[in-house]
Amino acid sequence: MLIFIGLGLQEKGLTLEGLEEAQNADRTYAELYTSLIPDLDLDALSEKIGKKIKVIEREDVEEHPDEILETAKSEKVAFLVPGDPMVATTHVDLRLRAEKAGIETRIIHGASIEIAAPGLAGLQSYKFGRSATIPLPEKPSKTPYEVLVQNQEDGLHTLLLLDIEAPEERYLTANEAMEIMLDLESKGGKNVFTQETLVAVIARAGSEKPTVKAGKVGDLIDFDFGSPPHVLIVPGKLHFLEAEALQVFGGAPEEVEGYVE
Repeated sequence: MLIFIGLGLQEKGLTLEGLEEAQNADRTYAELYTSLIPDLDLDALSEKIGKKIKVIEREDVEEHPDEILETAKSEKVAFLVPGDPMVATTHVDLRLRAEKAGIETRIIHGASIEIAAPGLAGLQSYKFGRSATIPLPEKPSKTPYEVLVQNQEDGLHTLLLLDIEAPEERYLTANEAMEIMLDLESKGGKNVFTQETLVAVIARAGSEKPTVKAGKVGDLIDFDFGSPPHVLIVPGKLHFLEAEALQVFGGAPEEVEGYVE
């Protein structure tokens, strides 16, 4: 059996069910390349689970998953994943490979940024359109801008995830992400991300003291949001409660009321 276990958003994000299943597993793997879990202590987690955790790289999951799959054919394998296990396409692919190989799979969900960020900002999750990842500068892509354009046309909110390179401990900040989006706007010219655009930044979602800040890009681009991980939200049309929430929870200016549908 191969059990996908979500670690949630923070060091203490592993559910009791997830902990129990990991303790009962014969072998435990973990990947830490899809997201950053602040303050995660692998040694402490390994001690709590009662067995060594083998950290695997992206290539081990996407290109060479043989070790995991072969082990899961005869043993109970726990695969620990940041956030929720099935948010990343790479994990869906691994589950498909397992099922096709006759390996039973199970999912133990964990807290996900896709729900946590809207909740912290006071935005309604069902009013979000497609999300996208803003890549690091050396991997330029028009996709986040194109996704934003479509969502804005539909009046929907946009969650923009920020790229990481875990081995190098590089994490795109919201400030850098806004610079990248402004550059894409200068080339795209659709007027969906300017100095006057309303945005919300969520930093360290799931922690005891997350940062939630809402305002115009020009007012936030130099703001110190603290340590990563960060995410960026560009609201579409707002319900009046969402507008109030952005003001109360994120300090948004009164002009936010102009976004109410």
